[in-house]
Amino acid sequence: MRSACRGFSLLEVLVAFVILSLALSVLMQIFSGGTRNAALANDYSRAVLLAETKLAAAGIETPLQDGVVAGSTDERFHWQLAMRMLPAAADAPAALMPVGLFDVEARVMWEDGGKERMVKLDTMRIAPLNAP
Repeated sequence: MRSACRGFSLLEVLVAFVILSLALSVLMQIFSGGTRNAALANDYSRAVLLAETKLAAAGIETPLQDGVVAGSTDERFHWQLAMRMLPAAADAPAALMPVGLFDVEARVMWEDGGKERMVKLDTMRIAPLNAP
């Protein structure tokens, strides 16, 4: 008499391996996409921090004057600090308000996988008109 125990056929095992490989490939794509997004979020955080630092330094380390100051950090992030004096209001006498208003814009650029990325932050600063 034959035993009632039977195993899987070769076809069933091959179908199970195909399903397993498809599921694993989808999971690996999801995992690599999450890792890529985490790295991009880290780059944006570093760029925003650098732009905020440059805006905070405007008027302290970098004198407020019309023009553009540029530089780079660690060969990856390039920054520009553009300053422009805004015209005074027509009804504001210069003797009462001997200050000027500057529009300060910080841009941080970097390349990510062949794609150019950029963060731009703006603020306004007040500076004395008779400043050197």
